[in-house]
Amino acid sequence: MSANVSSNSNEAINFLVELRRRLIYSLIVLLLLFAVLVYFANHLYTLLALPLLKFLPQGHLIATQIVSPFFVPFKLAFMASMLLAVPFFLYQSWAFIAPALYGHERRMIWPFLLVSAGLFYAGIAFAYFVIFPMLFHFLARIAPVGVILSPDISEYLDFTIKLLLVFGGLFEIPIIMVLLVSTGVVTRERFIKMRSYAIVGAFIIGMLLAPPDVLSQTVLAVPIWLLYEAGILMSRFVRRSNASV
Repeated sequence: MSANVSSNSNEAINFLVELRRRLIYSLIVLLLLFAVLVYFANHLYTLLALPLLKFLPQGHLIATQIVSPFFVPFKLAFMASMLLAVPFFLYQSWAFIAPALYGHERRMIWPFLLVSAGLFYAGIAFAYFVIFPMLFHFLARIAPVGVILSPDISEYLDFTIKLLLVFGGLFEIPIIMVLLVSTGVVTRERFIKMRSYAIVGAFIIGMLLAPPDVLSQTVLAVPIWLLYEAGILMSRFVRRSNASV
């Protein structure tokens, strides 16, 4: 009995030591990225603000707090560091849980993590290059007569980061579908039957997140629908893999 208790205690200690090691690695990479990006903090903010600046009559944002010109770019540099470190965080998570996985699970998780990170970054790029220009053009155009659109740099950062994360999350639709199918929560056939509802849902999301014109809403809705179709396609291979195990 004492031998079993000692063995369990050693396993728990090894578990905590390994977890701490992975967390330290992740923290070091995050701090290194931040140390590099903080030097370019102002340039990063200018890059983030470009989709709006081109539509502003005065061509600049404003800072309503005296410390905002320093802290807002600083905050952006840290957020950008976290976003860039996501693949490394995912790798450390995989390396931590890999010993507890079966061989076929270890072979599947690598492509899964790579596709997940790629889709997340694709969603961010889609928001920046497609949604931001349409949205800011619309907002600048509908300003009432006598009103000059002059957003605060802190409010703009919060607004754009939320949108970037929303679209990064939306582009994870195929991964979520694959997880649901692989765990047996939802079958692939069920997703196929729900295709019509998914199309309607995609256009509802387009209506909520895109400017109120048909073209902009369609530009957003069609990629979301295609992501749903990609999830159906990917879940087909997941089912085959599970069947072969």
